[in-house]
Amino acid sequence: MDAATLPDLDQLDSQALKSLILSQREQLASRDLEIEHLKLLIAKLRRQQFGRSSEKREHQIEQLELRLEELEARRTKETVAVKEPAPSSTAAARPVRRALPDHLPREVRKFLPKQEACPDCGGQLKHLGEDVSEILEYVPASLKVIQYIRPKLACACCDRIVQAAAPSRPIERSIAGPGLLAHVLTSKYCDHLPLYRQSQIFARAGVELDRSTLAEWVGGSSRLLAPLVEALRRHVMAAGKLHADDTPVPVLAPGLGKTKTGRLWTYVRDDRPAGDGTPAAVWFAYSLDRKGEHPRSHLSNFTGTLHALRRCMPSRKKSEDARQTSGVRFATGAAGPYWNR
Repeated sequence: MDAATLPDLDQLDSQALKSLILSQREQLASRDLEIEHLKLLIAKLRRQQFGRSSEKREHQIEQLELRLEELEARRTKETVAVKEPAPSSTAAARPVRRALPDHLPREVRKFLPKQEACPDCGGQLKHLGEDVSEILEYVPASLKVIQYIRPKLACACCDRIVQAAAPSRPIERSIAGPGLLAHVLTSKYCDHLPLYRQSQIFARAGVELDRSTLAEWVGGSSRLLAPLVEALRRHVMAAGKLHADDTPVPVLAPGLGKTKTGRLWTYVRDDRPAGDGTPAAVWFAYSLDRKGEHPRSHLSNFTGTLHALRRCMPSRKKSEDARQTSGVRFATGAAGPYWNR
């Protein structure tokens, strides 16, 4: 019940007011119970989101989180600005407000009293102390243009022209700077923001960047980062023990209007639990299908122990074939299934 549907409180007697208050409390209690139920359901789904139905569960989690956000926002909006009763054991627990990080820049705004003298006796005021409170503000991201100016100098004797060489760019003949490329990649792969939406966001800032242009930047950045990815692969494969898994990835099939299932192969090097100080790292590889030739190619130069989930293991017959063709020995130990090479 919002303010538009509330009856005229001045026309209600005490019994009607009590009934209205009890009805409001029941609605709030029901909403709090639904919020807590959604939180528990989301936590349960997150624990179960790994497996064949991970994409479906992820979609369910997203929908539940949207519903949870809507309920919490509505609860805050409709909270009556009156003195709250003492919290009971059944009241919904509010999240603890954390201190704002120290690394954030601070802008100090000092508010002095309007009175220059005591308003009661006119005496001189002296500093007694101060109250400090903080709010968290957002500064919108901004774009800027960097101009490269290279003056041309000519010799007065032989007319030779001298000019500084143009600085290198991350992508040749591209207007994108390194910070902008990093922002586009982070938004696409970490924040799951498609390129066409990024194009719309840039348009709101008055900068027209076509989706095809952003796609070219992503491809150019991929070529730029290829040596780093290869160095990461060598570091991971140099370990004596790897953890591996494959995850289904829905991929659009051009022209069909449907999706097909690709595979994202994950190889993790992490010996920190064993006291090894070598930096942990993860290497990803993508394939269009789940054929065994892909991990055999990835692990062609690897020598050591490979730990993997049981659902990722090939059948016994395929294990025998793999043993004969690639020299991989499959075994099961106390720590779980693994391959030895």
